[in-house]
Amino acid sequence: MNGTDLRILLTNMVVLALREPRKAADQIIGWRLDRDTLWTALALAASVNTLIFSLSVVLQPSEAMPAFFTSPLAMFVLLSGVLVVTTHGLYWTGRAIGGQGELGDMLSLIVFLQILRILAQIVIFVLMFVSPGISLLLSLATGIFGMWLLVNFIAAAHRFETLGRAIGTLLIAMAMIVLGLSFLLSIVGIAAQGVVPNV
Repeated sequence: MNGTDLRILLTNMVVLALREPRKAADQIIGWRLDRDTLWTALALAASVNTLIFSLSVVLQPSEAMPAFFTSPLAMFVLLSGVLVVTTHGLYWTGRAIGGQGELGDMLSLIVFLQILRILAQIVIFVLMFVSPGISLLLSLATGIFGMWLLVNFIAAAHRFETLGRAIGTLLIAMAMIVLGLSFLLSIVGIAAQGVVPNV
């Protein structure tokens, strides 16, 4: 598959996800990508997210921002950890309440959501310098729509007939993710103290 074909496929999948998220999820799962490829893609997504975030910090610094956020390495570890914890949290929680999905199914959908997130972040990043107000509104809309996509993707991954179980899976998993994130923040915060000098 050449670059043009890949762009067409990605564009078609983005449009389908916006219109029929569960159908898009079924197609993504149907690709049956191997886990090594998916984990590599997830790490790459974390790298790109780190780059975008780091650029925004450099161009628009804030004194209120915690010190470790200014460390690209710390941010990469944090983002990667959050994605891994999120993937496993949604998988195991869904299985515990009757889901039929596999870890690879959930992983493939999380990777696709990260691709959408990166595309949205690039647009938001550019708008920050053109129209901060529109950028803020787009960021809010992206967050809300991202949650809607996630719920539908969870339902598709675990073969839930209704969105109720998917919402329950998300809420329970979020509690697990918060605990995992707290642990990661403590580790990253300690590590960043050796990278970023205290002022």
